[in-house]
Amino acid sequence: MAAPIDAFEFPRTGKKLRNRAVVAAMTNKQSNEDGSLSDEEINWLIRRAEGGFGIVTTAATHVVPEGQGWDGEMGVWGDHQLPGLTRLATGINEHGAVSLAQIFHGGMRCPQRLTGVQPVSASINPTSDSDNGETRALKDSEIEELIEAFAMAAARCEKAGFDGVEIHGAHGYLVCQFLGIETNRREDRWGGSLENRARFLLQIIERIRQVTDDDFLLGVRISPEYDKIGVLLEDSLDLVDMLVESDIDFLHISCWDCFTPPAHHDDSRMLTEIFAERLANRLPMITCGAVWSTAQAQEVMDQGADLVAVARSAIGHANWASHLGDSEYDPQRPPFTAEHLLDEGLSEKFVDYMRAWQGFVSD
Repeated sequence: MAAPIDAFEFPRTGKKLRNRAVVAAMTNKQSNEDGSLSDEEINWLIRRAEGGFGIVTTAATHVVPEGQGWDGEMGVWGDHQLPGLTRLATGINEHGAVSLAQIFHGGMRCPQRLTGVQPVSASINPTSDSDNGETRALKDSEIEELIEAFAMAAARCEKAGFDGVEIHGAHGYLVCQFLGIETNRREDRWGGSLENRARFLLQIIERIRQVTDDDFLLGVRISPEYDKIGVLLEDSLDLVDMLVESDIDFLHISCWDCFTPPAHHDDSRMLTEIFAERLANRLPMITCGAVWSTAQAQEVMDQGADLVAVARSAIGHANWASHLGDSEYDPQRPPFTAEHLLDEGLSEKFVDYMRAWQGFVSD
């Protein structure tokens, strides 16, 4: 049985990782207003590469200006963003990690105060935006334009030197809104059956493959279930079969807690076990959710994960991955002092954002 500290090789490309530890994409609100990367955001991610992670993933980065979901969000929609993207990718790679950019569109979670336009989604859906209470349903031609925008964003990331991209199909953002039966009530080729609801994602994958080199990594992150918008576990498992055939390099399942069974399904096994059974070694799988210790990372791998992604652990401990050879490693958990987080490479702005996570920062 593989261990978290073991090296890994992506089957399709032969790209090698020094270990199985992944920095998951994390909102940190440190980018500039034009979507370009700040020094603070570049530094915090490079610190994780220095700390020994096998993969370092950027925060979710919007592929068109109107796809922005929050303040301080990085973008990959303009060439003015290339210098910062290049600095980041170069820095991650120079410290021995594989670099991924997570690309997305916020959909109905894009505040009009940031974008200047009414939010869009698969269908007309309510939003929490105080400026506009509902989304506009995307036209067929606009969906095609967004597919192209995702592809051009991936090509821009490749030009900047990233090893690959992860399409954000989780957490209720636009791709996830197309997958959900509550948020996608379309009656055209983009809605109805799972095959139609997955078409947006699958065509993004197809187009990215057309505009990037063969050795460019491409993965997808999904929420196994997301009750708020109607993403069902059964549909997510069927989606697995479609994704296996789509020529991606990995599937990333966002469990929130890897040690809790599905919330809306009778199967009492952990989500990683359920998806590993369905994948049957046809595609590498990353699992993420509430992993802190080496023992927990090993447990998730024993459940069937090939790679283990962490978020809060990576925020609190820049060198988390370098300790995975110690089977007894069980690092400090929140709350962290602001001073500790600053020492771990967070900026004051990032620390302020983490104060919104109850119990994470002690003051």
